[in-house]
Amino acid sequence: MERIWVGFGGLIGLSAVAMAAVAAHAPLEPAALAALRSAVEMQGWHALALLFCGVWAPRGGIWVHLAGACFIAGLALFCTGVYATAFWSTHLGPVAPTGGTILMIGWACLGISALRARA
Repeated sequence: MERIWVGFGGLIGLSAVAMAAVAAHAPLEPAALAALRSAVEMQGWHALALLFCGVWAPRGGIWVHLAGACFIAGLALFCTGVYATAFWSTHLGPVAPTGGTILMIGWACLGISALRARA
């Protein structure tokens, strides 16, 4: 499982850099550009969190795997919602806030994994 989190972290980091390049050249309204940059930043931080999940997995147990799954699902929802709004002015309802909530659950799971870590 460790390699899966590192692999996803790498792919999500790659896509964050690609989206940052798009954001630098996209002719967007200032509010849309600010939202896009926020999503790119969130994506980049969670790419690092997934890399950490891969490193921490041998000691973190099931909780670190739950954290990784939450990070992936949360990013998919959050970024899809924000990117759809920024690029196409399409509001997907509660998709982005739901993704953000799942990301927070992922951080809680990661914290629990540290508290319950194997020696």
